[in-house]
Amino acid sequence: MELAFKKKEVSLEFEKLSTQKRYDRIAIYTMLVPYSTLFIMFIAVPVLIAIILSFTYFNTVQRPKFVGLENYIAILTQDEVFLKHVLPNTIKFSLIVGPCGYILQFLLAWILAQIPKWPRTFFALIFYSPSLTSGVAMSVIWRVIFAGDQFGYLNNLLLSLNIIEKPIQWLQNPDYLMNIMVIVALWGSMGIGFLAMLGGILNIDPELYEAAYIDGIKNRFQEIIYVTVPSMRPQMLFGAVMAIVNAFSSATIGVDLTGSNPTPQYAGQLMVNHIEDYGFLRYDMGYAAALSVLLLLLIYGFSKLANKMFASND
Repeated sequence: MELAFKKKEVSLEFEKLSTQKRYDRIAIYTMLVPYSTLFIMFIAVPVLIAIILSFTYFNTVQRPKFVGLENYIAILTQDEVFLKHVLPNTIKFSLIVGPCGYILQFLLAWILAQIPKWPRTFFALIFYSPSLTSGVAMSVIWRVIFAGDQFGYLNNLLLSLNIIEKPIQWLQNPDYLMNIMVIVALWGSMGIGFLAMLGGILNIDPELYEAAYIDGIKNRFQEIIYVTVPSMRPQMLFGAVMAIVNAFSSATIGVDLTGSNPTPQYAGQLMVNHIEDYGFLRYDMGYAAALSVLLLLLIYGFSKLANKMFASND
């Protein structure tokens, strides 16, 4: 009799736990519904449509016509602008702005973490503020600096110092345009990845540093290598992914600076500009969609590489 009573009590306890688990799961799925809905509407569906359109010829007037891999073959074998200018420019721009911006974010975040709270907040806001402004707003400031007449700040300075004899068309000269784009992109690269790194450094347990010095660490460089970086791998990974995405997607800088698409002699022409050229100027949406898919694959490949470098094995 007593045994049967205990079995019934255990059974009721299991039933109570399973009911609680069901409620917890329902609550979790309910909270995920808004995010899932927005993700499907604004990310998954557009990506799926772009992939489908990349196999078609679509001029926005007639119905899409299936052409198989024709767009991809044309991009990789016949598109002279893409092969000679767009792809090399995109790789060069991304390899400079991505890693350099990432290292700059970490160094500035580490330096700010060493100073008191109020000056740290002040300087963090200053470094972060360029990323809050739009690309057009940033370009307006830099277009004044690099203006091609004698009233441009840089030309005026160089003329007053007798370094140059006549104003230089900085933004229309293919020799200077890419370098200026890199400077502008680095200036605005202190975005959400920079804040994540700063938060990661500030949240490291100080006892880890004390233990590391007891174990033989001798200077601040070793402190960064053996304690700081391993302790903030999630923030480093997030910063790396954001740097990669920003490096590939901030490509409108060249058009904003020069005011034309394509840029002079394609010197600042990147993949996003090429997509806009075909999608919104030539209305060849199928070709533009194929370019978008290739850009997506590039970003995905570099993100996987960053994930291998910084993802925790725990």
